[in-house]
Amino acid sequence: MTITNYTCFESSFGWVGVAKSDQGLTRVTFGAPTEVAIKDRLRNGSHGKRGLYPLTRNTLDPELLEAVELLTKYFNGVPVDFDIKLDLGTGTPFQQRVWETALRIPYGTVQSYGWIAQEIGNPNAMRAVGGAMGANPLAIIVPCHRVVRSDGGLGGYAGGLHWKRKLLTMERKSEAV
Repeated sequence: MTITNYTCFESSFGWVGVAKSDQGLTRVTFGAPTEVAIKDRLRNGSHGKRGLYPLTRNTLDPELLEAVELLTKYFNGVPVDFDIKLDLGTGTPFQQRVWETALRIPYGTVQSYGWIAQEIGNPNAMRAVGGAMGANPLAIIVPCHRVVRSDGGLGGYAGGLHWKRKLLTMERKSEAV
């Protein structure tokens, strides 16, 4: 997979990086303290391998501009429907099914890892669903932060549980308005 374009911007949740291939958005990451740090996250992916994804900065790409606009609204507490072209090709077929199912979880709500396992027709795959959520390359847009344990506990979050808590709290507050 080749990432052709990326852009970064600052938000109330730290620096945000967005990258896309010819097929659509392929990476969204957030919470970095600096632009350099967010660019490193985009370039290296969640695998920690140096220089894994080649990057070309493009602040005029229409799909990136749309993503920045939607993500800015989201981080400002506005419920957003991310109706935007995605490239889930970095995932295995199993991961892609999990991510596509997570896309159906509405803003301000949560579902369990078990619910996703049921929805994809593999009810015993809760741990594998958790692994797929941890490998999600499109934070916020594929709302892995809305997936929790069956007992209501937060479960995990690749970016850190403090971010998951903050995102869910923000979504609940804006839904109450």
